[in-house]
Amino acid sequence: MEREAFVQALTQEGYSEFVLVTREAGALAEHSHSFEAKALILSGEIELLAAGEERLYRAGDVFHLAAGQPHAERYGAQGVQSLVGRR
Repeated sequence: MEREAFVQALTQEGYSEFVLVTREAGALAEHSHSFEAKALILSGEIELLAAGEERLYRAGDVFHLAAGQPHAERYGAQGVQSLVGRR
């Protein structure tokens, strides 16, 4: 998905906060957020472990996490950069 289309779609869904997130290669232990998030991967890759399922996301992919959903993150060798819509 393209960045512009992502922002337009999320704005129509009621997302009003957009944050550019950059992570170096590595991992983040299980945690959760108080907000719902949809993220467009701009570069690199991220592997999410949520609800017992692992999934790899690369540039152009979009993932969704519900508010309060426990998950762990692993970032590829090049790290990852994403545009995250929050509500």
